[in-house]
Amino acid sequence: MKLTLKRAIAVIILMLSFASQLAAGPLEDAVAAHDRGDYATALRLFRPLAEQGHASAQNNLGGMYDNGQGVPQNYAEAMKWYRLAADQGNAFAQSNLGIMYRNAYGVPQNDVEAVKWFRLAADQGNALAQSNLGAMYAKGLGVSQNYTEAVRWYRLAGDQGLAIAQSNLGIMYGEGHGVPQDYVRAYMWLNLAAAQGHQNAVKNLDVAAGLMTPAQIAEAQKLAREWKPTKPPR
Repeated sequence: MKLTLKRAIAVIILMLSFASQLAAGPLEDAVAAHDRGDYATALRLFRPLAEQGHASAQNNLGGMYDNGQGVPQNYAEAMKWYRLAADQGNAFAQSNLGIMYRNAYGVPQNDVEAVKWFRLAADQGNALAQSNLGAMYAKGLGVSQNYTEAVRWYRLAGDQGLAIAQSNLGIMYGEGHGVPQDYVRAYMWLNLAAAQGHQNAVKNLDVAAGLMTPAQIAEAQKLAREWKPTKPPR
């Protein structure tokens, strides 16, 4: 079964996912402004909070510099704010630092550092970090290649509903990497990712279907319908 592992390292900073963890008040107002594209207001509200040491504000301010939202894109400035938040234990910032080191954004590429920060965030239940840590193990980047560890981290992220992790987990089952080869489980995970619009999963779902019996496909579809996401740690 030839399923192509494509772009396993996610490079998108999921800023909007921070909103659920923010308290009422100026920080909530800043997130609301960011959500509606009012970056000038978001920046005005985030900056004083970040300078006062609020980790979520520091992380979000880093994200604005990272993505060039309301300010010129500046990876060095993004790194500064991410690191301040990460040093306080903010999982989103730790995950973002891992991405910066993996992709050489504002720092020389350093996969060992990327793994370090992904692991810190993953241990707190951050799904994107878990998926990226799985990808590092799958490819042997910054760690020895270990498909069993890759599957473990993909599953933790996939169980939270992260599409890229579900897609990669489907590939691992399809190829028999880290788990016994199982087309039914491969199809189930690919189906879950494809339902979220993950294009690589959509393509691989067709490949998997061509290698399965109608009964196997029906079983996999039933498993996908019955699947429920786990709640991330609070």
